[in-house]
Amino acid sequence: MFSLDQRLREDSYVIGRFPLSLLLLSRDANYPWCILVPERENTYELYHLSEEDQQQLIGESSRLAEVMDSVFDADKMNIATLGNVVPQLHLHHIARYKDDPAWPAPIWGAVPARAYEPEPLKSRVEKLMNALAGEDFTPLNDASELVSSAAPRPKIDC
Repeated sequence: MFSLDQRLREDSYVIGRFPLSLLLLSRDANYPWCILVPERENTYELYHLSEEDQQQLIGESSRLAEVMDSVFDADKMNIATLGNVVPQLHLHHIARYKDDPAWPAPIWGAVPARAYEPEPLKSRVEKLMNALAGEDFTPLNDASELVSSAAPRPKIDC
């Protein structure tokens, strides 16, 4: 049975679900940063997925990246699977800007994670949910509910 890794649960908000993957929003407010987690147990690498699931994940990732690029007017979309700290397969989608705190380097370790303030969190989640609305995406939390759980968390390393 699928279970979301504890570190991912602690470092993100569950936003919604695609047919294959959970959609998470990182608690680090420094960047628009989403994470897709395929709901398959014991999956640590892309090649652990069936060919059908691999294609589904690529489609979900492409849709999310396109939405994030449009909604957040990114200079560049970074998409990565690392798994050095959290082995469960997860794909980071990070909207990057030429003036962000880590540009042009990777975000990991560049600056301390910054917790969301309630209104920016609500706004970011609502923008994502509105842009993703459709038959292949199901919101799982209301933006207002997430604001009530916006407690600061430790530095994020995935």
